[in-house]
Amino acid sequence: MQPAAWAGPVDARPWRSSATLIQAADVLAALIAASLPWSTTAPSIFVGLWLLAVTPTIDWRDYARSLTRPAFALPFVLLLLALVGTLWSDGAWADRLHAIKPVAKLVLIPPLLYHFSRSERGFQVCLAFLVSCALLAVYSWIVLLDPTWKLTATASAGVPVKNYIDQSQEFTLCAFALALPALTFWRGGSVIATAACLSLILLFVTNMVFVASARTALLCIAVLLALFAWQHLSRRAALLLLAGALAASALAWTASPYLRQRITDIAVEYQHGREDISRASTAQRLTYWRKSFSAFAEAPLLGHGTGSIKRQFERAARGESGLDAEIVSNPHNQTLNVAVQWGLLGIVLLYAMWIAHLRLFAGEGLAAWIGLVVVAQNIVSSVLNSHLFDFHEGWIYVLGVGIAGGMALKTKAGGQP
Repeated sequence: MQPAAWAGPVDARPWRSSATLIQAADVLAALIAASLPWSTTAPSIFVGLWLLAVTPTIDWRDYARSLTRPAFALPFVLLLLALVGTLWSDGAWADRLHAIKPVAKLVLIPPLLYHFSRSERGFQVCLAFLVSCALLAVYSWIVLLDPTWKLTATASAGVPVKNYIDQSQEFTLCAFALALPALTFWRGGSVIATAACLSLILLFVTNMVFVASARTALLCIAVLLALFAWQHLSRRAALLLLAGALAASALAWTASPYLRQRITDIAVEYQHGREDISRASTAQRLTYWRKSFSAFAEAPLLGHGTGSIKRQFERAARGESGLDAEIVSNPHNQTLNVAVQWGLLGIVLLYAMWIAHLRLFAGEGLAAWIGLVVVAQNIVSSVLNSHLFDFHEGWIYVLGVGIAGGMALKTKAGGQP
């Protein structure tokens, strides 16, 4: 009777016996990606729901083994450093606790990697983000022509939600993510698919040229263009791409007064920023970097502790005026942001994590290229901003590395690309 009642071996991997929850987690991940360009509240809600859906599907022994990999482990190590760093911080406790939040989101990367190394729907999640950004680009042109269509009050024309920095980062990512499919379709002789990809790329690029663009995004474009040529083109094709990019840049410079002003304002902001603080972006950054480096030099090994940046700027502002009297909690440079709080130890862990995530995408295929673009964009943009710790760009990094990294791991393990 007992052998007859035995229904077979119990599946030791819960994710295989939780198809409904896995599908729900995939749908919620797509909702996170689709809502991120438009909202801050909705992605946070969907992240919580995603964790509820995905947690029962995890094989914890398998997940624990994955944590031996640097790409999985280092986000947790950075969070641990942030938590321990509150003990020696000289900042107010409100500042210490607030500074933990930007680091805490990084620990979503390991479960995303784990889930999407088993999921079949990673590309659908990427597609949800692409479609959402394309709709935002179209809507951006609409509000440029008629500002009354804006969903919220924003500081820039042609930016319907959030700000021009977030919008530019999204459009840059989408444009370069589409570059490899466009090349692949072209080589395969698929004219319609190639034209569709190029049309979307043109939609994103022209928006940044004529509507709203961050200068950080322009720097990213130059670096990602070189990366694409190095990764996917022959020497002759790379030279043709370079010539085409130079010609397109000259045309954009001639045709777009907005773009010319954005570039020429750099010199104005540097020369006159101390007299006119409303146009002091470049001068502000240089001042923040100088003060942050001085604070780092005072505590180079372990820094001043979690949430200590504001306190260091308060000390540096005593007896000063103008830009030198500004008190901020963000030096607008990711390395200095980490250095002031956690010193050389924090810098080593930050760059170790970036390198570990770059190594995830050393292979071929679209997932590897998307992930490489995400990490490279974050590293480059973090020269001029603390984008890893910013809400919008930080979540782009978390989702991009987690989803594309999981797909890349699946490909390397012999699964479907």
